[in-house]
Amino acid sequence: MFSSSPKACTDAEGRLFIDRPGTYFGPILDYLRSERLPTHHILEVYREAQFYEIKPLVKLLEDMPQIFGEQVARKQFLLRVPGYSENLELMVHLARAEAVAARSSAVLVCAVRSEEDAALCADALRILEGEKRSVVKFGPWKAAPQVKDLLDCVKMDIEARGYQQQQEEIATKKLRLTKPSKSAALHIDLCKATSPADALQYLLQFARKPVEAESVEGVVRILLEHYYKENDPSVRLKIASLLGLLSKTAGFSPDCIMDDAINILQNEKSHQVLAQLLDTLLAIGTKLPENQAIQIRLVDVACKHLTDTSHGVRNKCLQLLGNLGSLEKSVTKDGEGLAVRDVQKIIGDYFSDQDPRVRTAAIKAMLQLHERGLKLHQAIYNQACKLLSDDYEQVRSAAVQLIWVVSQLYPESIVPIPSSNEEIRLVDDAFGKICHMVSDGSWVVRVQAAKLLGSMEQVSSHFLEQTLDKKLMSDLRRKRTAHERAKELYSSGEFSSGRKWGDDAPKEEIDTGAVNLIESGACGAFVHGLEDEMYEVRIAAVEALCMLAQSSPSFAEKCLDFLVDMFNDEIEEVRLQSIHTMRKISNNITLREDQLDTVLAVLEDSSRDIREALHELLCCTNVSTKEGIHLALVELLKNLTKYPTDRDSIWKCLKFLGSRHPTLVLPLVPELLSTHPFFDTAEPDMDDPAYIAVLVLIFNAAKTCPTMPALFSDHTFRHYAYLRDSLSHLVPALRLPGRKLVSSAVSPSIAPHEDPSHQFLQQSLERVYSLQHLDPQGTQELLEFTIRDLQRLGELQSELAGVADFSATYLRCQLLLIKALQEKLWNVAAPLYLKQSDLASAAAKQIMEETYKMEFMYSGVENKQVVIIHHMRLQAKALQLIVTARTTRGVDPLFGMCEKFLQEVDFFQRCFIADLPHLQDSFVDKLLDLMPRLMTSKPVEVVKILQTMLRQSTFLHLPLPEQIHKASATIIEPAGESDNPLRFTSGLVVALDVDATLEHVQDPQSTVKVQVLYPDGQAQMIHPKPADFRNPGPGRHRLITQVYLSHTAWTEPCQVEVRLLLAYNSNSRIPKSPWIEGGEVSPQVETSIEGTIPFSKSVKVYIMPKPARR
Repeated sequence: MFSSSPKACTDAEGRLFIDRPGTYFGPILDYLRSERLPTHHILEVYREAQFYEIKPLVKLLEDMPQIFGEQVARKQFLLRVPGYSENLELMVHLARAEAVAARSSAVLVCAVRSEEDAALCADALRILEGEKRSVVKFGPWKAAPQVKDLLDCVKMDIEARGYQQQQEEIATKKLRLTKPSKSAALHIDLCKATSPADALQYLLQFARKPVEAESVEGVVRILLEHYYKENDPSVRLKIASLLGLLSKTAGFSPDCIMDDAINILQNEKSHQVLAQLLDTLLAIGTKLPENQAIQIRLVDVACKHLTDTSHGVRNKCLQLLGNLGSLEKSVTKDGEGLAVRDVQKIIGDYFSDQDPRVRTAAIKAMLQLHERGLKLHQAIYNQACKLLSDDYEQVRSAAVQLIWVVSQLYPESIVPIPSSNEEIRLVDDAFGKICHMVSDGSWVVRVQAAKLLGSMEQVSSHFLEQTLDKKLMSDLRRKRTAHERAKELYSSGEFSSGRKWGDDAPKEEIDTGAVNLIESGACGAFVHGLEDEMYEVRIAAVEALCMLAQSSPSFAEKCLDFLVDMFNDEIEEVRLQSIHTMRKISNNITLREDQLDTVLAVLEDSSRDIREALHELLCCTNVSTKEGIHLALVELLKNLTKYPTDRDSIWKCLKFLGSRHPTLVLPLVPELLSTHPFFDTAEPDMDDPAYIAVLVLIFNAAKTCPTMPALFSDHTFRHYAYLRDSLSHLVPALRLPGRKLVSSAVSPSIAPHEDPSHQFLQQSLERVYSLQHLDPQGTQELLEFTIRDLQRLGELQSELAGVADFSATYLRCQLLLIKALQEKLWNVAAPLYLKQSDLASAAAKQIMEETYKMEFMYSGVENKQVVIIHHMRLQAKALQLIVTARTTRGVDPLFGMCEKFLQEVDFFQRCFIADLPHLQDSFVDKLLDLMPRLMTSKPVEVVKILQTMLRQSTFLHLPLPEQIHKASATIIEPAGESDNPLRFTSGLVVALDVDATLEHVQDPQSTVKVQVLYPDGQAQMIHPKPADFRNPGPGRHRLITQVYLSHTAWTEPCQVEVRLLLAYNSNSRIPKSPWIEGGEVSPQVETSIEGTIPFSKSVKVYIMPKPARR
């Protein structure tokens, strides 16, 4: 209690003498007697309590507002000011040195808040040092308090040392700027220009440099001043362009330059400069959409210049009307009343302008009004229809789009048919006119028309079907198409002579005057589009057919013949699009044999994408006869023989083909299995892919056909058992006679929450949530058993694999943490337990890896799971800090580590501030409560607190998302089964084909990498091209690429390992917080961690680099 002599002085009665004023000792005695805290003179009592070392009273007083603000918060602020103590000591030392010959001294204090302020003060500090002035610099710092707060702290600390001080503000000095402002630099450059070419060059250089928002107004004034002086139109044109660019600067309001822009517009004579000035006004109006007065004024300016003789000026005026015009009333200049300016009528008047570029601009302005939400008048429809016969393709293309827009706005309106007394719906009339444009002379117009046809779903069915009606005339009679003749030949018999029944029946007489050889409107539109010479038109027509067929099953049936014909197109892209289109409408169609024959002919295509797309098509196609099924099987087996790499795709195709047509496969079973009612046949080879393909077809058909297994032979049952185990994803579970069901799925009538697998998963996790009530040994055993059960559940139930693996990984992290925090590891000094310290460090590292897997290998992870994952990662980092502190000598290295960890905690709080209420009584919750104490504590005390809190942390409940899937990859090729090495000359390259299937991978183009590991330890990372990825279905991707290998010569063949990696960035899933967006994040935390996670099994490939021949 006493800091002086250890021997205390006493009087005759034994009472102690205290050599200290007793002014504020009364409140201390009151606390010692009754634990009553003082209410007055808090700061003085606090200092007395510190002198007497009454620690309970000191802690209580530190929590009071009077002390907390001045002592605790002030200390935290000063800790964030770099070198504060050293600078204060320097300041006192300089002041005492100068006060030796006088009674006072003066020291200049330079307080800089940010890095920018420090850069600006650099020149001033150099000048003061040259003048031999005493200067002490504080900052910069990243804390919230301002410069005034820092100066108050300096004042208090100097007075606390017993010195008297006075603070004076120094008058502002004029400093020479080393970097002139943008406006000054531009003014100097333009003044140096001796010719328009020089001025233009300076302006071009200026345009390449960014301008801050606070400098824009000054730059604009310099530009306008030079504009008035300049006579060369090219320089004025560039200045007008710069004005438009500057008006778009973020944080700058361009309304201050609008008056000047309009004034110079009135006096400008150059048409190019006029057009550019109108473009600048458009930029100003777009930047100020809420200012109605400016919008009206700009529309008036545009209307005034619409009569200009230059097409460029009229184009810009129309563009300005389309972007800023409205249908609301505007106040006239005289203010006498309200004038209504019909913007649509003004724009519509220029549909008949003499210049085609102006007509195009007028149509686009009208479309811009529609995009802004203004409803167009129906009267525009007739004007747009007249433009379909314009001589220029840009006008016709824009007119087609305008007709489509009006037809969507007024589909049920009635319009008259020209040269007729009949009337028709507007959408039908527009459909016919757009169909007519499919035969336009310009392929650009044809593509535009074909694309728009697909989105006109409100058209009447008879108009829709006319698009496929291309009537051919022969001797004034309609000639039947090849498909119609083939269908008639298929459905009717014929004589042995080749003549058909009723072939010589008399034909009706034709009135030549009644024959109209010109078919207009919708007739044959898609026929023309599908037979167009330009493949872009054919693709657009196929896409339009797909969209219309999806909404009309009858139309889908009628367009089937035409889509099948497109399978033989000469362009691969057209063939591929046609196959994808038929797959989308496959539910509404059934293929005949002649159509199926045409479809199956595409299997001979050399393109792998075409063949696999056709396999996908056959998976969801309906076939009409058993002969069609047999034909499809034969052609697929031919495909398998010619292209063995298509094996998996063909097997999958036959799986769905069999499951969709069980009754058609049934009569083919004896022939396909080569069975005989009386004789035994030879057992086929199970290694034959063609035989496996036949069995996949039959077994999938037998799933819904209970009479089929009776036709199986004994070896077929044995083969079924083998395939059921080896190819379970292709062979279903069957109820075979005399045999148990191999595996049965959950009945669909059972609700998901009644599924026993779901119940088992929930019960296993609920058992784990009571872990804090068990002893450590029982906790570890229960966790190990639960992890084992969840892993087995994921293997048995594929639909629960993602949830089970996700939960098991989280429990594994918790188990590692519990093992690392065992009592025996921490009760003995660290040097005696180096091995255990290594185990704890390895556990922390493994927990970090597992948390990255949980965050980036699973799709469907929500923010509430990300919070728990980051919480577990924070615990692992705390464990790393504790282990490092126990094995590190000295205190200095721990300062940086503790500071970095506390920054991590602060970063966690900023990122997940909205989720902190759900983390009550957790490790991070207790950590945040003690943050003020941790910020001011020594590293050893911080480590002790972290160790105690980790030991006391509870098991957090992990909420499971509704849908979660684990990313996985299967390498199909190379298979890794061949013993024949790939031989190539050393120093050169060999191409290795890689074919892999990716499941539930998000953004594979940027995250999936291919890694090659060589026997000597070298690793090669390959980034596949985006074109190497295909997307066959939702959640599935296909990677088909080539990897180029190269190495020096080897003495014998060796294996290289090929595997797929998933790249991640630690900041990609952190939610954006206003704190992070507006504030500064420390660079240690801000740096993102990048890594890779293997998510496929390695495949080993033999290679043999041979020495080069000389």
